[in-house]
Amino acid sequence: MLAPALDMERDVSEFVQLRHDIHQHPELAFQEYRTSDLVAERLTAWGYQVTRGLGGTGVVGQLRRGEGTKCLGLRADMDALPIEEKTGLPHASLHAGKMHACGHDGHTAMLLAAAKHLAEQGDFNGTLNLIFQPAEEGFGGAKKMMEEGLFEQFPCDAIFAMHNMPGFKAGQLLFRKGPTMASSENITITLHGKGGHGAMPHHTADPIVAGASIVMGLQTIVSRNVAPLQTAVITVGSFKSGQANNVIPQTATLELSVRSLDREVRQLLNERIETLVHSQAHSFGLQAEVAFHGGYPVLVNTSAETEFATQVALELLGPDRVEVNTQPLTGSEDFAFMLERVPGSYLLIGNSDGSSAPNGFHGACMVHNPSYDFNDHNIAVGSAYWIRLTERFLS
Repeated sequence: MLAPALDMERDVSEFVQLRHDIHQHPELAFQEYRTSDLVAERLTAWGYQVTRGLGGTGVVGQLRRGEGTKCLGLRADMDALPIEEKTGLPHASLHAGKMHACGHDGHTAMLLAAAKHLAEQGDFNGTLNLIFQPAEEGFGGAKKMMEEGLFEQFPCDAIFAMHNMPGFKAGQLLFRKGPTMASSENITITLHGKGGHGAMPHHTADPIVAGASIVMGLQTIVSRNVAPLQTAVITVGSFKSGQANNVIPQTATLELSVRSLDREVRQLLNERIETLVHSQAHSFGLQAEVAFHGGYPVLVNTSAETEFATQVALELLGPDRVEVNTQPLTGSEDFAFMLERVPGSYLLIGNSDGSSAPNGFHGACMVHNPSYDFNDHNIAVGSAYWIRLTERFLS
């Protein structure tokens, strides 16, 4: 078995270049054709049994060693975002309006780097399932793969995933047991009123006034219906109505993003939003439609698997580079669907806290920003962690 320090001294330049190649050719949800081709070709060349098509562009590489019966799943996401890149980097996106602004190119490169090492030198006894998932960014690619038989074809005793996180030191690993990332709900509110002349509002039922009242009223759900020590977020990200200053429009549309870290709070928020919207609309003489478009559940890391994953990190990096009880996040992640079916854990790897990193990376730009870039230093750390976790779990 390699000593911890030597695990991260492997030459990963091949995968830095591969990450840059993926970054230059970003593909949106369920359109990851080039990326999945690249992943499948590499896995096949290294001796994995490769299955394609789950979730459309999903790829699963399976590697069996020995007679062990345990099965491990490791997952990486592949999709990019509809953002115009503004990094100015040599490996910047070549496709206008598309960008790897969340580091999925790096997640894919980390898992591929681990995949190659495990195929060539891996010391384990059991079955390794590497899951390269499409459409994490709001489209539920994890759920789609599961609906098409992911865990029936590739049973896993435990499953793990890793995501980079700006604001923490590069290569630092962060863990949390229990609820770790928020559920997300996407809600559309449509108000149907009575339009008319802006000079004669008494002949109308104004959806803009009603909508403004609803925007403010929604915040009282968080402040007055959710327990103070619970987490809840209701954001109205879009409010569209009208085209002229002297015309009261017929309709208004509001788009909501709703987050919570507790399943019961999620249900409470949904119920209170619907009740408040209909009541407020009625009080202004309007009718309301509330459409729930579905979202992601609360991501809950199971205790035993998170403890195991944490111990692997401590062994590899030492306590100075591991946080064992990081704060939960109100962002959402569709790996939550997988954790509803299989025990496992979702961990974070620091992307940068703004200080200098070994490869000269200085940025700590948050994800989903046009100036973001994944920190290549993490490919060595992340892949070494996946190697060590695989060999420990399947020992």
